[in-house]
Amino acid sequence: MDDICIRPAVPDDAAAVNRALGQLSADMGDVHAAHDADIARFCFGPSPVFRALLAEAADGSIVGVAAFSPFFSTVYGSVGIYVSDLWVAEQARGRKLGQRLLSAVRAFGLDAWDARFIRLNVYHDNQKALAFYERVGFEPTTDTQYMTLAGTAYDALGDKP
Repeated sequence: MDDICIRPAVPDDAAAVNRALGQLSADMGDVHAAHDADIARFCFGPSPVFRALLAEAADGSIVGVAAFSPFFSTVYGSVGIYVSDLWVAEQARGRKLGQRLLSAVRAFGLDAWDARFIRLNVYHDNQKALAFYERVGFEPTTDTQYMTLAGTAYDALGDKP
């Protein structure tokens, strides 16, 4: 494990962050619409909306990434961390790197925002990820439903008073 360090991504890492997130999208069979410029703007620009941590091997290759952002919960009365993306390269799996990335996310969030919990979403059919998150201690939430407003419905909302 000593040959992999976890560190905050910096502006010069925008392309590497995007490649890692692109690999996550490919692994999941998802479309990856983000460009390096999007990562540069939204992670490192004047008003960042997410942060990223990189797992870097001794040879400089990126073998993991976590993308996350803070949010406030009135239910918990505290800040939480939403992990939007977590990826570990195939060759680095089985070495507790995912758990180390989540631990680093927790430490970053605790220091930066006094965050007190982590939330994430997992595809229902991703049994490996579900098992991993449950091993770490995450509990499924059945009292809420993940919902998305996008595309024309999102655009139409701007037309409503």
